[in-house]
Amino acid sequence: MRTEWRFNLVLALAVLLAACGRQTPAGPQYSIEVWKSPTCSCCKKWVEYLQREGFKVTVHEEPAMNPLKAKLGVPEAVASCHTGLVNGYVIEGHVPAEDIRKLLVEKPKTQGLSAPGMPIGSPGMEVDGQQEPYETVLFNADGTTKTFAEHGGRPAVPTKP
Repeated sequence: MRTEWRFNLVLALAVLLAACGRQTPAGPQYSIEVWKSPTCSCCKKWVEYLQREGFKVTVHEEPAMNPLKAKLGVPEAVASCHTGLVNGYVIEGHVPAEDIRKLLVEKPKTQGLSAPGMPIGSPGMEVDGQQEPYETVLFNADGTTKTFAEHGGRPAVPTKP
């Protein structure tokens, strides 16, 4: 009887430890394809960030990004350094995982979501704990945009060389 009690205790602890050891956030795991320049380090950081956030990422090294962006309907005004594709939506630049998840839940009629430019403090663009305020925007191939989310922070201060 005592051996059975110990076995059940050990089993319960093993199950608890396994559950606590999960590193990915709760919810569905999304697959995203990412095209990036082979030499871009911030793109690599964004991919690693998405993986930590529970996304299954397939990376394509692409030395000629502009033709790809044109083919996917990314207007020049919202273009950034890397481009993703998830569930039919284009993800352009350093978009936070929470915004991608929100997009996939709400399913608005749009071409995609962008964090235009390369905002300091956005995922993959971390610099000395600084974060400049930036927006993610919904965009259409005709160039129209609409604010999707705002990300605050103190204005970035350039670091000294």
